[in-house]
Parts: sequence; structure tokens; C-alpha cells
Amino acid sequence: MEQQGGAEILSGPEAPGGTSKGSAWLRRFGGPLLSVLMLALALWALQKLAGEVSYHAVGQYLHRLRRGRIGQAIVLTALGYAVMTLYDMFALTTIGKRLPRRRVALISFISYAFSNTLGMALLVSGSIRYRFYIQAGLSTADVAKVVLFCTVSFWLGLCAVTGATLLLEPVSPQLPFAALHIPLGIVLTLLPLAWLLGGLLRREPLRFRRWQLALPSFGTALRQVLVGALDWGLAAAVLYALMPSEIVIDFGPFLAIFVLAQMAGLVSHVPGGLGVFEAVMLAGLGATGNATLSAPMLGALAAFRGVYYLLPLCVATVLVVVREARGLRQRTLLSPWFTGLLPPFFAGLTLVSGAILLFSGATQALPRRLTALSHVLPLPVLEVSHFLSSVIGMSLLILARGLQRRLDAAYVLTLTLLVAGAVFSLLKGIDYEEATLLIMLALALAPAHKLFYRRASLFHATFSFGWSLAIVAVLGCTLWLVFFSYQHVEYNNDLWWEFSFHHGGAPRALRALVGATAAGLLFALVSLIRSEKPRPTLPSEAELARALPLIKQSPSAQTHLALMGDKALLFDPEDRAFIMYAIGGRSWVAMGDPVGRDPKARQELVWTFHELCERAGGWPVFYQVNPRDLDLYLEVGMSLLKVGEEARVRLDQFNLDGKSKKSLRNIVSKLQRDGLRMEIVPVERVPELLPRLKPVSDAWLRDKRVREKGFSLGSFDARYLARTPMAVVWQDEQPVAFANLFLGDTLEEASVDLMRQLPDGPPGIMDYLFVELMLWSKAQGYRWFNLGMAPLSGLQNRRQAPLWNRFGALLFGRGERFYNFRGLHRYKDKFDPEWEPRYMAVPGGIALPVVLTNVASLISGGLTGVVRR
Repeated sequence: MEQQGGAEILSGPEAPGGTSKGSAWLRRFGGPLLSVLMLALALWALQKLAGEVSYHAVGQYLHRLRRGRIGQAIVLTALGYAVMTLYDMFALTTIGKRLPRRRVALISFISYAFSNTLGMALLVSGSIRYRFYIQAGLSTADVAKVVLFCTVSFWLGLCAVTGATLLLEPVSPQLPFAALHIPLGIVLTLLPLAWLLGGLLRREPLRFRRWQLALPSFGTALRQVLVGALDWGLAAAVLYALMPSEIVIDFGPFLAIFVLAQMAGLVSHVPGGLGVFEAVMLAGLGATGNATLSAPMLGALAAFRGVYYLLPLCVATVLVVVREARGLRQRTLLSPWFTGLLPPFFAGLTLVSGAILLFSGATQALPRRLTALSHVLPLPVLEVSHFLSSVIGMSLLILARGLQRRLDAAYVLTLTLLVAGAVFSLLKGIDYEEATLLIMLALALAPAHKLFYRRASLFHATFSFGWSLAIVAVLGCTLWLVFFSYQHVEYNNDLWWEFSFHHGGAPRALRALVGATAAGLLFALVSLIRSEKPRPTLPSEAELARALPLIKQSPSAQTHLALMGDKALLFDPEDRAFIMYAIGGRSWVAMGDPVGRDPKARQELVWTFHELCERAGGWPVFYQVNPRDLDLYLEVGMSLLKVGEEARVRLDQFNLDGKSKKSLRNIVSKLQRDGLRMEIVPVERVPELLPRLKPVSDAWLRDKRVREKGFSLGSFDARYLARTPMAVVWQDEQPVAFANLFLGDTLEEASVDLMRQLPDGPPGIMDYLFVELMLWSKAQGYRWFNLGMAPLSGLQNRRQAPLWNRFGALLFGRGERFYNFRGLHRYKDKFDPEWEPRYMAVPGGIALPVVLTNVASLISGGLTGVVRR
């Protein structure tokens, strides 16, 4: 709201932080492209290293693997994950927090089960820990310390084990950088040693610019290194237990190769180090070019993936589902943990299930199972089941994105396809393992229908670059697996039309691959045809008329800003709600919360607006939102910044009695004696009055040396002002001040927007206008009078506060040369309002200064207006 102090803006000078298009493109696409490139290189390397290996030989090794060795690997895996729980327990002890050990063990196990399999350990395990530990009562800062402690311990252990083995054990010359193993071992060993000695030799924290790191005590650092080293040693022991007898090697040299392979997988950023780890292990153990060694080695690596990664993932999935099923019975479905984590959790599992179906379709079923099927099943049923299971796999990859977007159609289709996929898995080769996994996911997904409430079309869902690249990567891995599995089958055109129980594996895999690819391309084509490039336009009179009933029924007076006509309007299909927004730079900025009383319509509009911005390549931003609606933005993955506080006067308690109101009483009494009076001019009479008010506005602008603003502030525009009532202060028969009114039919809140006065008018005229308006609104039955927001007020400049809060508090206290932040707050505070925080919702991982600049530019009418008032 505009007042004597000038325009309401976010900050003064143009905010820094603009980045070039090249660097922005690199940040957005560089990471996913690098991961896919490393995966492609790893698959190429595997093809070269194990080119003579038969898929059947790999399967035979898995089939012959003794149960005792598998049991030994499972026991070692359980010990390894038990050791991982010590990361969290020691971290909580270090920061002085206590939680039940069983609860800590559960959190640690679930976070590592997912992060080990999916990769991106810091992001995945950090987000899971955040959800669980916040629910357990820890603060955000405490969770950050736990994640940092665990991450440092993880890498210290890896460096210690890798460095020691490189120095003490011989290294295969076939490994990359084998000639540099001594210098590399020294560097890696020195890192944990420096960490251990740092706490003894230096009591002061390490400082780098404004960052500081307090080194742990020797005992704490020793625990970190030992736990990390034991974790890696047990992981290596799991694979060592599954190794074929043809490869004779002591555990020490094997450990050296294992940790180097794991480090290569971590550095590659490929999820789980898939392909990279296997290629380095084959090279290190000298299995390249030797089918006798490569086949059992690949079988052992596949078994290791199943035991150490997939088995804990399945157990963790069951634990999460059981835990949240109890929450359902206790009516905690709408808890932040459940609504925030489960949709992406189910989306991730659906993505994995789709990949498993595709990989299964690219490989040969077990001969004995095919023989059993041939006695009871016609060949066409097997062929159709094999083909459709791969098509379902591709469909699940696509539907996973719909689940992440909480689409109801995606939920129904996913449930249906999971059951159908389980049936086809049994019919194509009695793959009861796959069928069990799909049915378990379907049973877990079934009671969570309320989480997937959106009725939007799946074809309108946006697929991010990373998500699209993940689907392409899975399809590429499937293609590689087809060629690897049937590399000894000579290709010819007749292969596509061969049908056989025991000799039709390659034709079935080729047909299934083409079917899955066609399903993906068809969906992409339909989505491209249906998705239009959004072209927002300013609202017509008809659209403003559609919005007016929603505005009048809104409890917030701020919604009248839509009548300015300078913001595009996004309606829901049934006109139950709308969003007003404008575009500044790359930021698509919505003014306030969605307007409307229907909660489902408002919720859906936030998703629609978010997807609209994604299709246009823009950043969704919601400016000046209410704390009661923050869940709307957290649900779509946005971050929140406090931008100030809004002053609202409770009218049933407002009067001019008491010592604190003496100044206001004197001003009102004096101006009334001088002949001033306030008139409320109805909407129909405003147009004829505007020519008399225009000189008042022009004189105010000249005196303040400001120009007209916009977006969150009104301007002297005849079309806009003619849509709202007007409060005019008269002296004799001349207008000396005016303000247009925001009045709703609900009588919840009254407010003003554009306020202007004659510079040479009577002193205190704005105080007089405010008091008269509050008394008039009180007489009309309104509950609140909204004085507008005081930017940056209420932000704390504390050491533990986020950087934005500290910067905003500093600007609020010392930024008077840019804007009268503190003075505006003091002015509004003399009316004894209740202060309520206001926030800005922004997407995560963006350059915040650019967004702030875009918003300030919209309010100030351009970048020059940011610095010129």
C-alpha cells in the first residue's frame, strides 16, 4: 500500500547476482548430462571388458551360487547397515541431542537404504533425515549438523581405507592411475590424519571468509574415521563372500580394488555407481577379455547389487509403509511427513519397478521355468505377456512423474498397471520375484489415494530435463542389456518373426524393446501436441467481471489488486479461484495467495501455475503470501522467505481513548475544526470525480519526486480507480486528499491502496484519513482494517538465522538511504495493529538476488524505478 513515505518495495538498489545464460544452462543441464555420459562410458567399457561373456553364463553362476554364501553375504550386509547407524548415534551425541536408539537406527537404516541405491547420497539421505528428525523434535540446524557429521564420517572412512590399501597392497596395472597409487595413497591417508590431529593442535575454529568450522576432539574424530573404515570394510566383505572360486585373491588387495571402484562410482554421479563400479572391478581383478573369469565375476557383482542394495531397499520400503499405515489408522494422513515424502517416495519406487520390467524384458527367462510354462500355456500368451510387460514398464516410468505431481489419473493407472505387470511377469516366465515386488508396491499404494487428489490431465504434466534424461537412460540401459544378453545371436530380418518357447528369447527382447520405445515416443508426441506455449495476456473486461465475485467474497482485501488490470489472471476450469500474476525477467510472480474460497481449487491452481511456469522455462514465485497457506507452496517443493509483516487493526477494539491516542485525537479534532470532512464516494460516482482528483495526485508525485508504481501498488489509472469506491477528504469544496477503498462483501477486512494528498494541505491529513476510515469501517461492521505490509520488518539478525533473514534485518535497520523501512513500520504501529508475517515462495536452487530484482522491478515499474524511487 502506498503512503507518504513512498512506494512499498523489497529493496533499494538493483540486486546483484545476474548470471549469464551459459552458466545458467550449465547449472541446470550439466549435472544430468554428465551422469548420463558417465553411464554411457561405463556401459561401453563393460561391453569392451566383457565382450565375450554370455548372458547365460552369468545366469548359471547366479543359479549355482550356494545358499550358504548368500546367507553369509546377507549377515555381513546386516552388520554393515548396523554399523551405519553409528554415524547418526555419534552425530547426535556430538551435538548434545538424545533420541531412542531404536528410532535413530530406523532413521539411519531407511536413509542409507535409499541413498545407497538411488545415489545422490547427500540429497536423498539428507531429505529423509530432515523429515524424520524434524518430526522427532530436532531443529533444522540440528539436522544440518547431523547430516554434515555423517557425510564427513563417510568420506573420512573411505579416504582412510583407500589410502591405506593403496600404500600397503599391490595395485593391478590395469586400473586407471595405477602408476600414481603411492602419491594418491599418501594424499588420501593425510586427509583423515589431518582431521584427527586438527582437534589436538588447533582449538580455534577454521575460518574461511564468513564460514567457520569447529574441529572435533580427537576422540570424536577417531570415532568418525573408525566407523567409516569399518563400514567400507564390511561392504567389501559382502562382495568378497560372493566372489567366484576361480578368482584367487587375498582380502587386502581385493579391498584396495573395491574402494577404488566405489570411489569411481561416487565421483561419476551415476545412481549407485551403476556400470562404473562393475567396470573398475573387472579391470582391477584382471577379468577383462577372459570369459571364464568375467562371467562369474559379473554374476557375483549382480548378486552383490541384489543383496547389498535391493534387499535393504525392499526392507526399508516395508518399514516405511508399515509405519505410515499405522499413521493412517491414527488419522495422521495429513501430517507434513506423510504428505511431503510419500508421493515422491511412491514415484521413485514406481520408476524402479518400471526399470525392472524393462530389464527383465531384455533378458532370457530361466529355461526350467519356460519348460514348465510350455506344458500349460499357449505360445501366443507368453509372447503377448512378454511384450506387454515391457510396455507396462515404460508406462510406469511415465506415470511415476504423475505420482510425483499427485495426479489422480496417474494413481489409478499405476495401481492397474502394477497388478497387470505382476500377472504378465508370471505368464512370461514365472518371474514370481518381479510379481511379488509389483504386488507389494500396489498394496502399499492402495490406501494412499487421498494423497493423489489432482484431476489434471497426465498429458499436461511437465517433465523436467533431469526426469526425461532418466527415462532415456533407463531405455538406453535396456538397449545395452538386449545386445549384451544376445550378442552371440546373429541378427537378420527374419529374427523379428521367430516365435518359440526355448529359442525365441532374442526376438521377444527385440519386440519388447520396440514396443516400450513406441509407447514412450507416442506419449511424448501426444504431450507435445497438447501442450501449448503459455502466452499470458492482460485481462479483458470480461475476465475482470469473472474475477469480481471471487474478489468480493474473499476475506482478504488485497485481492482487489486484480482490478488494476496489469496482471494476467489464471482461473480454474470452474471459476472457483484465480491467480493474478505478472512476468519480470524469468520470474513469474503471483501477487498473494490464490483468490477463492474453495480449498481444492486453490490447491490445484498452485500446481497449475507451477507447471505453467515450467513449460515456459520460468521461475514460479508467490509474493506476499499468508502464513495460513504456506502448505500450498511447500507441497510443490517451493522454499519460503519472510519478506515483512502486515499490520491489521482489530476494529472492534479500535478507539481514540487513552494516553497513547492523544496525538491522533488532537489531529482529528483540529482538522474537523478547520472544516475538513471525509466522504465515501460510491463506485458509480467515482468516474465523474477523477478529473478533480488528478491535480492532487500529480502534485503529490512532483513533491515526492517519485513515479507511478504497479503490481502490488495501485496507480492513478482511471479504469482502475473507477472499479473501487473512493474516500475523499474535502476542505470546503476542494479535495485535499483521497484513497481508493478495498471493501469486500464478507465484512472481514477493509483497506486502501492508492493514497494521495496535496503537499501544501493541512498537516496530519493522512492520520485524519486513516482514523476516519477505521471508524467508518467499524460502523459498517468490518472486523479488520488492513494497513498494508511493512517490508523486511520482523526479520531476525541472529547468528543461527538464515542468510536472507540476516540480510533483510540489516537492510531494515540501516537501509534508510534506500527506503524508509523503519519509519514506515513506526508510522503504522501507532494505530496499535496486530502484526502478521508475510512470505515469498520461491523455487529451490535458484539465484535469489535475481528473483528479488525481478519482483522489485515489477513493483517499481522497471529496473530504473528500483533505484530512482
